[in-house]
Formats: sequence, C-alpha cells, structure tokens
Amino acid sequence: MRAARAALCPEYVRAPAKSAPRYGREAPLTVQHLNQLLLVCSLVLLVAVAAVRISSRSGLPSLLVYLGIGVLMGQDGIAHIHFDNAELTQVIGYAALVVILAEGGLGTKWKEVGPALPAASTLALAGVAVSVGVTAASAHYLVGLEWRQALIIGAVVSSTDAAAVFSVLRKIPLPARVTGTLEAESGFNDAPVVILVVAFSHAGPVEHWYVLLGEIALELAIGAAIGLAVGWLGAWGLRHVALPASGLYPIAVMAIAVTAYAAGALAHGSGFLAVYLASMVLGNAKLPHWPATRGFADGLGWIAQIGMFVLLGLLVTPHELGDDVWPALVIGLALTVVARPLSVVLCLLPFRVPWQEQTLMSWAGLRGAVPIILATIPMVNGVDGSRRIFNIVFVLVVAYTLVQGPTLPWLARTLRLGRGPEAADLGIESAPLERLRGHLLSVSIPEGSKMHGVEVHELRLPAGAAVTLVVRDGTSFVPMPSTVLRRGDELLVVATDPVRDAAERRLRAVGRGGKLAGWLGTGDEDRED
Repeated sequence: MRAARAALCPEYVRAPAKSAPRYGREAPLTVQHLNQLLLVCSLVLLVAVAAVRISSRSGLPSLLVYLGIGVLMGQDGIAHIHFDNAELTQVIGYAALVVILAEGGLGTKWKEVGPALPAASTLALAGVAVSVGVTAASAHYLVGLEWRQALIIGAVVSSTDAAAVFSVLRKIPLPARVTGTLEAESGFNDAPVVILVVAFSHAGPVEHWYVLLGEIALELAIGAAIGLAVGWLGAWGLRHVALPASGLYPIAVMAIAVTAYAAGALAHGSGFLAVYLASMVLGNAKLPHWPATRGFADGLGWIAQIGMFVLLGLLVTPHELGDDVWPALVIGLALTVVARPLSVVLCLLPFRVPWQEQTLMSWAGLRGAVPIILATIPMVNGVDGSRRIFNIVFVLVVAYTLVQGPTLPWLARTLRLGRGPEAADLGIESAPLERLRGHLLSVSIPEGSKMHGVEVHELRLPAGAAVTLVVRDGTSFVPMPSTVLRRGDELLVVATDPVRDAAERRLRAVGRGGKLAGWLGTGDEDRED
C-alpha cells in the first residue's frame, strides 16, 4: 500500500492536486528579511523560555504556553501574522518530532522501560486500534461526521504525545513501571497512528484490513531493526573512538539518531520508531561526556517543542473555532472517559496491573502537538472537511490538556502511587584517555547524595581506579585516604579501561546507599543505570 508506506517519510506523502488550495505564499528571502526573522525568532524564544517558569508553577504542560504564543502572533492576535501553509507546518513538525523523540529516547532508562516493554507495545498497537474504533464511532454517531472524517479524527487523537508525556511524567515521582510503560507507549505509538492517518487520508477506499495490518507490522519491524542496529553501531563507535573535542560527542549522538530516522523512513519502515530505539540504545550505553550530550539534546528538544507549537498556533484561526468547540468536547469526552480507559483495561489485562496503576495510565494518555501535526496530513492531501478536522483536534487537545495535565499529580497522590524522596544520583562524566587506555571520570556530589560524609578510602573503588583530585569551593587539592567528601564536591577519578564500568557502578552505589552499600545485601554495586 503506497499510502501506508508514505506514512513515516514525508517525501512519500502524495502531493495535493493542482486544484487543491495552496497554503501560504512563496517569497524570496533577502538579508533584510533574514534580520527581521532572526529578531522575531529570538524574541519568541526568550518569551517561551520565560513562560516555562509559569507552566512549571501551574503544572500545565508547556505546549499550551507555546501554542498561546503562536495564536497571539497569528492573524487574530496582536501581530496579525497571516500563516496558512499546512504543508510547511507538517514538514517542520516531522523534523521537530524526530528531535523530541531522540531527546526522549536518550533520557529513557532501560531498567525502567525494559520490564514495561510488553505492556507498552500492546498499548501502542492493540490500544491504538481500540481507541481509533471507539473514538471514530463516537465522532460518527454523536457528532454526525462522515465515516472517513471520523476515522481520521479517531486515528489522529489516538496517539499520546511524547513531548507532553516526557515533560509531565518526569516531574511526578511515579512507580518505575507506570513511568516506563507510559514513556515507551508514547515513543512507540506514533508509528502505527501515522500509518493509519495517511491511509485514511489517501484518495480512494482503504484496502482490506489485514493488508493494512501487514503493512503496519512490516514497517514497525523494519524501523525497529534499523533503529537498534544504528544505535548499537553508533554507541560502539563513540566508545572506541576518542574525538578531539568534547563538543563533538553531542553532535555525533544527535546525528546518529537522525540517521536512524532517515534510514528507517527511506527503507519504507517506521522512522519514528527507529529514532526512538536508536536513541534509547545510545542513552543506555554510558557514552563519553554524557552530561554534556544530555544537556545538548535537552536544549535541542526545547527548541523543537517551541518552534513546533508556535507554528501550530500560527496555523490555527481562532475565529473559525466557535462551531467546532462542542464537537471537540464531545469527541474528547468519549476519548478520555471511554476509549482510553477501555484500551488500557483490555491491553493490560494479561499483565495483571493493579487497578490504581490502570486508572492513572488511563488519565495520563496526554495529547499534544503530535495529533495537531497529524491533522495537517488530510489538509495537505485535500480531504473534504480537513480544515474542520484540524480545528476539532486543536480544540480537543487544548481543552483536555488543560484538564489532564494539572490533575495528574493530584490523581497520583489520591491513588497513593507517588514515590517518596530518593537520594539524588551522582553526575558522572567520562572522558576517554585513548593513548593511556584509561578513563577520567568527573563526579559531582549533589544535594541529598549519601556520599556526603564518606571518606575516600571508604569508597572501596576497584583496583585500577583512584580519586586523584577533589574540587571544593573553587579550591583543588589531592585527597588523602582519610579525606571526608562533602556535598558540592567534584571528584576526578582515573580508572583503567577494564575497571571503568565497575568503578562507576561503585560510585553510584555509594551515592545511593552510603559507605555500607554492597555490605547489606542490596546488590547496588551491580545495578546498571
């Protein structure tokens, strides 16, 4: 099916017919225009960065703030910028989603996601099918949409948004199984949803359902294979090749992630699944200069979110939304109260997940920019009523994000699923010493770490590793075995290549359990991060 194969690679999306309306106008870009564009973009970024403070205090996902900035800049706002290029929005949205999935994969810990993979995969596949069916039926029978439009809306809103899930859940101390399931689901379910949206938006009837399922399975398999292969090869290369500058490692990691997406898409596979899996492999490979890489990826993720949400806010026309508010609320209610809980209950039944966790997962199916981006696909393909589909999806996402986002912490506390405070983990950065066949570990002791008060000799580092320098209050000194470590200290630990991993495990174990870690049968020393 050519329509399904177009799903995860934008260049394969069918171009609109000549009679279809063009969205936006082409204009030459001069240096003067560039200066104005840079000024506007930099101001928007500064306002967006400042707005993060508001969203973090209120508990609202930052996407609503960024969408609001775009709406205020649009034709009904204070700036009166007229923008209606749906095709450009779709392309930029795909690019931003690649970066967001890469950043999310890099921050996903395998020890949390690994046990949750079967449940997350079931939610991402069978759960999407249940959600599409229930939501489409509600849109058809309750709102009166045609079946094609109803199926498109059902598919569009059945994808949980990776950016919204990552940004909200990582601020809530939930059990590892819940967080891992929801994060993995949001990373996996984009692929089948995109395939369905493109298939339903394609001219002509959808082929037999078993053909569509076969296409989805094939594309997911290709994307998974390419993502895992690219991630493993990239991690192996970065661990065995010492680059001349630490700033090259973050660039290389992001380039590998984007390579996984492009290779998967060009191979007619799931590029989105490929980039998420490749990034997950890289994120758990203990690469050199990892804190710098995470910071770089985090910054790119914020830029991608800001740009994507502002652009989507520009695309919407607020004065056209009035007639679509009621249909959006009805469809959203069916999605939130019926479709999502039903899909969670049916999919998690074999895994014997407690009802408290099922309740939270049902409410935590956050929607964000991904459904709005997918709503541009029928606009680009010239589907009848596509503008109404976009408006309904936009209102639905905004309304129910306003409800779900701020209430998640309250629901977690009510269900008694919140975890207590944990010891802060150490920040460890590794720089390879290629010629010396060793590694230099830079260790930061944060507030709350149980390494505070531990003497250097009590670290019990493996033979071949030693603390060579301590930086305290801006002063550096060579520690003695009896030197007591304090919170805020930075340590330089030299380790030979064979004991590098063991030294890091021991440092993290002491950071969590103190000097008695490993003597009380906890097994912390062998625990992977």
